[in-house]
Amino acid sequence: MYPLLDTLQSPADLRALPADQLPALASELRAFLLESVSRTGGHLSSNLGTVELTIALHHVFNTPEDRLVWDVGHQTYGHKILTGRREGMSRLRMQDGISGFPRRAESDYDTFGVGHSSTSISAALGMAVAARNKGENRKVVAIIGDGAMSAGQAFEALNNAGVVDANLLVILNDNDMSISPPVGALNKYLARLLSGRTFNAARRAGERVLKRMPSVLEFANRVEEHVKGMISPGTLFEEMGFNYIGPIDGHDLDALLPTLQNLKNLKGPQFLHVITTKGQGYKLAEEDPVLYHGVSRFDAANGIQGGAGKAAGKLTYTQVFGDWLCDMARTDTRLVGITPAMREGSGLVRFEQEFPERYFDTGIAEQHAVTFAAGLACEGMKPVVAIYSTFLQRAYDQLIHDVALQNLPVMFAIDRGGLVGADGGTHQGAFDLSYLGCIPNMVVMAPADEAECRRMLSTAYHHDGPAAVRYPRGSGPGITPGTDLDTLPIGKGEIRRRGSRIALLAFGTLVTPALAAGDILDATVANMRFIKPLDRALVLELARNHDLLVSIEENTLIGGAGAEIARCLEESGLTRRLLRLGLPDRFIEHGDQAQLLAQLGLDAAGIVARVRAAP
Repeated sequence: MYPLLDTLQSPADLRALPADQLPALASELRAFLLESVSRTGGHLSSNLGTVELTIALHHVFNTPEDRLVWDVGHQTYGHKILTGRREGMSRLRMQDGISGFPRRAESDYDTFGVGHSSTSISAALGMAVAARNKGENRKVVAIIGDGAMSAGQAFEALNNAGVVDANLLVILNDNDMSISPPVGALNKYLARLLSGRTFNAARRAGERVLKRMPSVLEFANRVEEHVKGMISPGTLFEEMGFNYIGPIDGHDLDALLPTLQNLKNLKGPQFLHVITTKGQGYKLAEEDPVLYHGVSRFDAANGIQGGAGKAAGKLTYTQVFGDWLCDMARTDTRLVGITPAMREGSGLVRFEQEFPERYFDTGIAEQHAVTFAAGLACEGMKPVVAIYSTFLQRAYDQLIHDVALQNLPVMFAIDRGGLVGADGGTHQGAFDLSYLGCIPNMVVMAPADEAECRRMLSTAYHHDGPAAVRYPRGSGPGITPGTDLDTLPIGKGEIRRRGSRIALLAFGTLVTPALAAGDILDATVANMRFIKPLDRALVLELARNHDLLVSIEENTLIGGAGAEIARCLEESGLTRRLLRLGLPDRFIEHGDQAQLLAQLGLDAAGIVARVRAAP
C-alpha cells in the first residue's frame, strides 16, 4: 500500500532515495498520517502541513548527528514515522505507546522534549554553542511554527543568537499566511539565490574590500538591507543578526531541498521562512484546520461528524465556563475575556462572537496575558484569564509579582486541572493547587460538579482580589448548572455524606469517587471546595469526631491540599491520623484518564483499598 514508505526503516534509508522520488514519498506519508490519526486520534492539521518539510530536513541533514529541534511538538508525527516509530503510531498517545510530542527518552532523534511552544530556538542555540565549544561539526536546526513565534522567549533567543558565534538554522514554519504575501516563482528564485554559495561568497568578498572604505561599506549594507526589505519580510530578523531567506513554499520539494542544502553549508545564524498550509492534502482539514487540529477517532472518508468525541448529553466544564462568561458579561460591562491563543480549547468562541470588543487573544504569550490582565484591573476593569493549568506555569512570576503582590482582582479560569490523559506529562495539570496555594492573597477553589463550577466562577469574579477556579478536562458527573449567577461563601466546604469513624475530605474532581467510596466504607464525605482559604473549622470538626481523616486530591501530594490539612491539624495540636491521597512525586505520562486514576488508586475502588490498608 505504501511502496516507498514500507522500505524506510530510518532517515538513512530516506537519504538514499533520489530526490525525484520524494514527492511520491510525501503523498504516501500524508496518506499514512491521515489513516493512522483517524484511528487513534491526535493532532492532524499541523502534521499534514509539515510532511514535505520533514522529508526535506531528514534528506538534507545527517540526523540524529545533526540536531532537529521541533516547536511546537505536535507537528512531529511525520518525524516520528520516518525515524523508526511507524509501528508505534497504532498506540499513539496511549498508555505504554509513543508520545504525541518529542520525547528524549523515546528516541535519539527527539533531541529536545517539547509539549508547549517557543522553546526551540533557545534549546537549539544551546546545542549549537555546545557543538562549537566541543569542536563538533554538527548542524543544529530549530523548526518553529504554529504560532510559537508570538511568545517572548522566541524573540529573547533570536536576540541572543544573533550575537553568539554559533552555526544555527532557524526555520519559521508559517502556516497562517498572516506574515507574508503569496508565494510565487520570484520568491523561490530569490530564496535559492540568497542562500547560495555564490551570493554569500560574493557578499563576504565585497565586505573585505569595502572595509577599507567604511562609508562605502555602510552604503552597500544599507542598499542590501533595503532591497531585501522590499522583496521579503525579513528585515526584523536581519536586524537581529540573522541571514534571512524566504519566504518559500514549504510544500515544494524542488524549492526546499536546494535551499536547505545551501543553508547547511553557511556559517553563523541563518533564518529560513517557509509557508505551509495546515491540513495540506486533506480537503476537510484544509477548509477547517481548527476542527481538525486535535481530533478523536473519526472516519477519514466522511470526516468529523457533529458531536464526535463528546459525551452525549453532558456539558463539558469548558462549555460551562463559556456559557457563564457570556452570561456574566451581559450583567457587567467591565468584564473582559483574555486567552493566550486558546480560544477554542478554553471555550471563548461564543464570547468572541457576542463581545468582540471585550475579547483579547494575546497569542502564545502567557506572561504578557497575565500582566495585561493586571493592567486592566488597575484601571477598574474585571479581567477573566482563561488558561490551561499547565500553561499558567509559564506565567508564574507575573502571577506572583504583577497580580497577587498588588492584590489585583484578576480571575483565573483554569482548565485542564488534574490529569488530562493522552497529551501526557507536558500537559497534566498536576501542580496548580500547590503553586497557587502558596501565593499570598490568592483564593483557590475546585468544583465537585458542573453546577458548583458555575457558582464558583461567579464567586471568583466578585472577589476583590486574585482568585482561581480550577476545573478538569471533559465532563463531570452530569449535574446541569442553572442560569443564575449565585456565589458561594469563600472558605466554606460542605458535608455530602454522614458516616462514622472515617472522614473523606475530597477536593474537586475526586468528590464523586469519594462519595462512592464513602458508601462502601460508611464514611463521612466532605466536599471541601476551597483549597485556599481552607475550611479549617470543618477540618477540625471532622478531626474531633473521626478516627481517620483522608484527604483526596487530583494534584501532587507535595504542597497540595492534603499538606494544608496536615498543617491545620498540627497547628491545632490534634493528633488524629491523616492519610493523604493524591498524585505521586513523578511525572504522569500519557494514557486514558480513567485508567491512570485507577492505577494511581484515585478511583472509588482505589480509595477503599488504600483506606482499608491504612495502619
